[in-house]
Amino acid sequence: MSYVIFCPMNFYDYLMEHDIRLTEQQRAAVNAVDGAVLLLAVPGSGKTTVLVARLGYMIYVKHIDPGSILTLTYTVAATRDMAERFRSLFGDKYTESLEFRTINGVCARIINFYGRRIGKQAFTLVTDEKITTEMLGRIFQQVEKTYATESDLKTVRTLITYIKNMMLDKEEIKSLDETEDIKISAIYTMYQEEMRSRGLMDYDDQMVYALMILKRSPETLSYIQEKYKYICVDEAQDTSKIQHTIIGLIASGKGNIFMVGDEDQSIYGFRAAYPEALLNFEKEHPGARVLLMEENFRSKKQIVDKAQHFISQNVLRHEKVMFTHRAAGGDFRTISLKSRNAGYSYLLKVASDCKVETAVLYRDNESALPLVDLLERNGVPYRIKNMDLSFFTHRTIIDISNIIRFSLDPMDTELFLQIYYKMKTYLSKALAEQACYESRKHKLPVIDAALRYCNLPKGTESSLQELKDHLKNLPKDKADQAVGRITRQMGYNNYLERNKMNESKIAILRSLSYQENSPKGLLDRLEALQRLLQDKDNDPACMFVLSTIHSSKGLEYDTVYLMDVMDGVFPQEVPDIAWKSSSLRKSASGDDLQELETFEEERRLFYVGITRAKNALYLFEYKNEDTTFINELLDRGIDPDKRSKAGSARAFSGGYFSGGNYLKDKVYGSNHTDGLYGGNRAYGNFAPKVKLYGGRDFTGKKIYKEH
Repeated sequence: MSYVIFCPMNFYDYLMEHDIRLTEQQRAAVNAVDGAVLLLAVPGSGKTTVLVARLGYMIYVKHIDPGSILTLTYTVAATRDMAERFRSLFGDKYTESLEFRTINGVCARIINFYGRRIGKQAFTLVTDEKITTEMLGRIFQQVEKTYATESDLKTVRTLITYIKNMMLDKEEIKSLDETEDIKISAIYTMYQEEMRSRGLMDYDDQMVYALMILKRSPETLSYIQEKYKYICVDEAQDTSKIQHTIIGLIASGKGNIFMVGDEDQSIYGFRAAYPEALLNFEKEHPGARVLLMEENFRSKKQIVDKAQHFISQNVLRHEKVMFTHRAAGGDFRTISLKSRNAGYSYLLKVASDCKVETAVLYRDNESALPLVDLLERNGVPYRIKNMDLSFFTHRTIIDISNIIRFSLDPMDTELFLQIYYKMKTYLSKALAEQACYESRKHKLPVIDAALRYCNLPKGTESSLQELKDHLKNLPKDKADQAVGRITRQMGYNNYLERNKMNESKIAILRSLSYQENSPKGLLDRLEALQRLLQDKDNDPACMFVLSTIHSSKGLEYDTVYLMDVMDGVFPQEVPDIAWKSSSLRKSASGDDLQELETFEEERRLFYVGITRAKNALYLFEYKNEDTTFINELLDRGIDPDKRSKAGSARAFSGGYFSGGNYLKDKVYGSNHTDGLYGGNRAYGNFAPKVKLYGGRDFTGKKIYKEH
C-alpha cells in the first residue's frame, strides 16, 4: 500500500482518517503484541475492529513478518470476513501473507506435514456428510435395534463431537450411557473402528490426530511453532478443550498468544466449548496479562445496565463491568400475557407493521414453529435463520403421528407393533405379534383380531376394548382434542413418564393443532410446514427475523423480542445450587458444580440474547409461569420456596385467538403501553432430555432402508 506507517502516532492518525477512533482500552489491546494476553471483550465492544487494527499495528509499526502471524477464528466464513476487513483497511499488500484459519485448517497443515515427513498418506477427510450419515444410521440400527431418525442422528453426532472435543477417556465415554438414552459408547466404538478400517476421518478426528502428532513428533511441533510465532485466537470462549490444547502446544514455542473472548458469552457447551480455558489462562500462561474492553457501543444504556446486573450473578467468570456512553432512552419492558399463544398473536401484529429490523429470539428452534405457522397462514413475510427441522422427526412427534395414522388404518400391523406398548394395551410382545398374525390371516383390524383370537387376560381385554373405542373416535376429534386424547386418555403420557421423557414437543404440537379441524389435517399441516421450511427462500430485505439465540450470536438488531422465557423452557431447569449464596456457589463441587455450570450457561445464553438489542428490548411473561431470568434481570425478590417446580405440567385450553385476554406491558424507561388480544391456553413444559427413536417420520415414510 502507498501509505507506509513507521510509528504509533502515524498509525493511529491513519485509523482516524478511516473513521476508527479507539478508546484507551482498545488501544491497549492493539498495542499488546508480545507475550500471553487474554482480552475479555463485552458484547458490542468493537472486537473485530480491534483485532484487525492490531494486525496492522504488528505489521506496520512492529514490522513483524505477516507470514508468522496466525489468526484463528470459529468458522470459514469468519476467516473470510476478517481477511476482507483487513484488506479494506490496509490494502492488498500483506493480506495474502497473513493466515486467517480455522483450527481444522491448522490441523490439516499439521497432518499433511507429518505425512510428507514419514512418507505416508493421511486418512481421507470425509467432507460429504452422507457418508457418515449412512454409517451412523446403520450402526445405530445394529446397537439400538431400531431405525434412526434425523433427530436421533443429530443427537449421536453431537455426542460424538462432545466426546472427541472434551478428550474423554474410555471410562468417561462409558459413563455417558448412564445419562443418555442410547448406548452411545457402543455406537462411538463401532463408528471409530469402521472409520479407521476404511481409512477415513471426520473433522473432529482431524483435531485428535493433529494433537497426537504434535505430542509424538517433536519435529512437527518445532516446524509449526517456527511457522506461527504469533497466534491470535478469536471467539476463544467457543473453543473446545482439544482446540485449546492444540493452540497451547503451538504457542508454547514463542509464548506469543493473544486470546480474545468473553466467558460471559460462552453458549456452546453442547459442542464442548470450554470457557474454563479463559478462567485458567493466567495459570496456564504464567506472567500473562488480562485486558478488558468493557464499553458497549451497540445498546442503549438501560439495556446495558440491566444486562450487566444480570450476568454479574454468575460466579464462574472474570470480573468486568460493561458500560456504554450511548444516551438513555429507547424502550425496555416486559409484556405480560395469558399464554404463549397470546405471544404469537402479539408478534403477528408486530410483523405486519415492521418498520425497523426486528428479531424474535428463542432458546430452541421448535419455539418458532407456531409463530411460523401463524405468519404463513396470514401471508406475513419473515426471515428465519438456520431453522433446524429435527422437531418433525422427534420421537414424541412420530409416536403421536403414528397413533393418529393407526386410527385411520387399524389394520396396519407394522404401525401397531411400533405403538402398542406406548398406550394402555397391557399386551406382551408375544400377544402383540400374535394379534398382528391373526389380523393378517383374517383380514381384521389388529385390535379386533386380538379380542377375538388371542387368549387375553381379563384386564388386558378390557383395556383393549377401551383403546378400540378411543381409536374409533379419534379421527372425528378436532386436532387439539386428538392430541389430548392420545396423551391423557390413551396413556401416552404414562409412557413418557416411565421413560423420563419430556412433553415440551407436545406443547408445541398442541399449539399447531389448534388451527386444524381434524387429526389428519394436523398430519398434513406438519408435512406442509416441514416442506415449507426446507424450501424457504429468505428475502434479505425483510425486516422481521426469527432466530435462535445461538444463531444470533455476533449479530445486532434495532429491536429484539425474547420468547418463551419461562422456567422449564428457558432456563430448562433451576437447580437448588442456583439459590445459594455466591460464596457457596464459588465453592461448589461434584454434582452441584455440574448443575451450576449448566445453569450459568443458560444465564449466559439469555445474556447473549438481550445484548443483541440496540434500541428496544421486549420480554414476554406468561400468567402462572415462573420466569427466573426475568426476575433476576429486573432484580425482583424471589422466594425459592414459593416457586413452582420448573417443568411441572400445566393445563391446556383455548386457542390462538380466544379473545378477552388480559395483557399489560410493564414499561422501563417508557410511557408506552399496548393492549392486545390473544389465546388463553397454558402449556406443559418439561426440561428437555433427548431420547432416541427409530422407524418412520410423521408422514409414515421409513427414514432408512434396511441393510
